[in-house]
Amino acid sequence: MTTATNPRVLEHPAREEIRLEAVLHALSDPVRLRIVRCMARGDGDAFSCSYFALPVTKSTSTHHFRVLRESGVVRQVYQGTAKLNMLRRDDLDALFPGLLHSILTAAEAQADRLGDA
Repeated sequence: MTTATNPRVLEHPAREEIRLEAVLHALSDPVRLRIVRCMARGDGDAFSCSYFALPVTKSTSTHHFRVLRESGVVRQVYQGTAKLNMLRRDDLDALFPGLLHSILTAAEAQADRLGDA
């Protein structure tokens, strides 16, 4: 991992450091999967943490975003006082071809089946 010397610079794993088991763990939580599903619909857009209407407290939301960042699923950067989140689709697709697409497709099908869009 790169070391952040500035507290406003967040640590992310380099592409070659992203581990499959960490990605799968991050995506195994329904709240984190919901975040990633929403980001995937954004086609490369950056979203502030407050953009997501999550059924959890702010501190729990912060935890979920940290897990996504530390696993290599998202990249977070500060823009002013907002922390912006971007899906690391290119990195994930390069390392695990088809994985993210398969997970997102399955998650959408499950949401449709359960009426949990």
